[in-house]
Amino acid sequence: MRLYCVLLVLPICALACLSATANAEPGRPPNIILFLVDDMGWTDGGIFGSEYYETPNIDAFAEQAMRFTNAYAHPLCSPSRASIMTGQEESRHGILSAHGHQEPEPWGPQVYQPATPKDEYLLTKSRRYLDPDATTLAEAFRDAGYRTAHMGKWHLGLTQEHWPGQHGFEVTFHSAPDPGPPGSTYFSPHGVHPDGKPGGARRVGNIVDGPKGEHIDDRLGTEAIKYITEHQDEPFYLNLWMYDCHGPWEAKLDVIQKFAEKESHRDGHTNPVYGAMLKTMDDNFGRIMTALDELGIADDTIVVFFSDNGGNTHSMGASEQKRNLANPKHRAHAYTKIYNKYAGIQHPTRNLGLRDGKGSLYEGGERVPLMVRWPEHIPAGSLSDAIVNNIDLYPTLLELAGQAEPDNHVIDGKSFARVLTEGIEGTSRTSVSYFPYHGGGVSVRDGDWKLIQRYTRKPDSYEGLVELFNLKDDLGESRNLAAEMPEKVAELSKLIDMHFQQTGGLAPKPNPDYQPGTVTPTKSRSPTHGLVPRQCRIESIDGAIRVIAEGKNPFLGTAQVKLEGPITLHLQARGVNGESGTGRVQWRTQGQTEFPATGQTVDFEVSASTTWQDITVQVPVEGRSQLLRLHVPASAGLDIRSISWKARDGKPVEWDFSTDQ
Repeated sequence: MRLYCVLLVLPICALACLSATANAEPGRPPNIILFLVDDMGWTDGGIFGSEYYETPNIDAFAEQAMRFTNAYAHPLCSPSRASIMTGQEESRHGILSAHGHQEPEPWGPQVYQPATPKDEYLLTKSRRYLDPDATTLAEAFRDAGYRTAHMGKWHLGLTQEHWPGQHGFEVTFHSAPDPGPPGSTYFSPHGVHPDGKPGGARRVGNIVDGPKGEHIDDRLGTEAIKYITEHQDEPFYLNLWMYDCHGPWEAKLDVIQKFAEKESHRDGHTNPVYGAMLKTMDDNFGRIMTALDELGIADDTIVVFFSDNGGNTHSMGASEQKRNLANPKHRAHAYTKIYNKYAGIQHPTRNLGLRDGKGSLYEGGERVPLMVRWPEHIPAGSLSDAIVNNIDLYPTLLELAGQAEPDNHVIDGKSFARVLTEGIEGTSRTSVSYFPYHGGGVSVRDGDWKLIQRYTRKPDSYEGLVELFNLKDDLGESRNLAAEMPEKVAELSKLIDMHFQQTGGLAPKPNPDYQPGTVTPTKSRSPTHGLVPRQCRIESIDGAIRVIAEGKNPFLGTAQVKLEGPITLHLQARGVNGESGTGRVQWRTQGQTEFPATGQTVDFEVSASTTWQDITVQVPVEGRSQLLRLHVPASAGLDIRSISWKARDGKPVEWDFSTDQ
């Protein structure tokens, strides 16, 4: 914003320098449409590998665009959106979690989050809005003579002084607070007030209700087409940031019913509600592409299709649905009832082939769809494995449009314009995400290697504080190589130190008041404590857990069983929906640095039955067990009431889910 007065005199000069960038009109730069989907996973679409979801418009767009297979975003929305708008790393702009709808705090230097003696490290506190002095991408284009508009979710500041209109957008269609759709519903009326202080249940903004039942993304499509039509004869920059596919988990009922009738595969996508949400988003993306064609400006428009983070693989589990259905007066009751009827107990989507999802530093939370189209400039139907990051969009779009980067604004991103227009390889890019919340940390992607450095111990979810993966060989991040390759860990750890030095961000540091062994008495231990799912997910069902396969080799790993062999496994289980299958136990003993390529496994059978089965497996461990893996049938999954590992001597290690409420 600080450059507005300086650059106001430049539009005529800037436009004169751009004569080579447009196809049809010499002297006119290309239009820019940044189409951002909320919480869309890496495989959520036909072109991305789904056999269940229907995205015909996105699929058609891919045939005209360059698609990236190694595109990254922050695991949560506000940090990712801030990086897109500023071209800066999260550690520089300071928005580190989804706090863009919270009450703003005075701007100042970065500070640490409040800590207790049980916290091993001090972690940076997230800011709640964009730096007022940052030059956003919208301001850069506005000051170059573009018309600018933002429509849809913003989530980068609650109150009016932090809204998109204060960051370079001349036209807006938006309301706050906005972690999800206005009024926490996709359907009109949304109850948005034109003025006043936003917060809690009070939505404020300029979204005016349409006809009752109108879907907000349909409305966004209509408003965007109106804007494009009005400004078709002048260059424009449009943020079209959709509300789908974020909660609440509701969609058009007829589309849900259509997906519910489709055949699905257990190891693929299966959620008809999410499928309907994705389809509505795709329909409106198609409307925009059709409008560009009909107006004759498609060749003069750069279109970016992107997601702000990975797909949601944690919402709408059994406990959440139970809470929502317990109170018929709560607004979540209605959509949860529909969700439960058609989707049952399952999370919104699955990031097939990747580990975890939104809110996670694993690939499922960070790796996202990205496509860019500019006819006659970017090869149609092309594919790139270049590593690119959300911070790279800022300099890339400026370069494609022939616009210089603004003065007095630090840009951490690197332009990949030549990747788009010349096919230059860019796999040497290092991608870093800093996420100091919810057991996060820092992830570093460098070539085929990825390091995750954590600062909070969560043995239920991951091993130790350092994880190292070779993504070329292990895209699902199932094998932690940190203990085997300390030199590589040290090499990538230096990149973390360099990252904070370059950005000036407040780096984590040891807590001087840390007291090892401190326990918070108010928190009860998770029933699945010590069981770490790999290529599968765990859901709670009545008196048991359900282990659902999400890859070819699903298993529950544990480091809690330290017993002298031989060991006996007692398992009370059944196949999901009574299906039969073959499971397997695999073990690693103390002194072994990895699981042997062959041997040290024993199979067990699960019979076809809906009744609980008592399964006993003799596990011929020689020596003391270090790590155990309980592989579940990949085709069917497994319902488990109890697990018990016993040795001749020593206390058994047990999990009993039959009493869990």
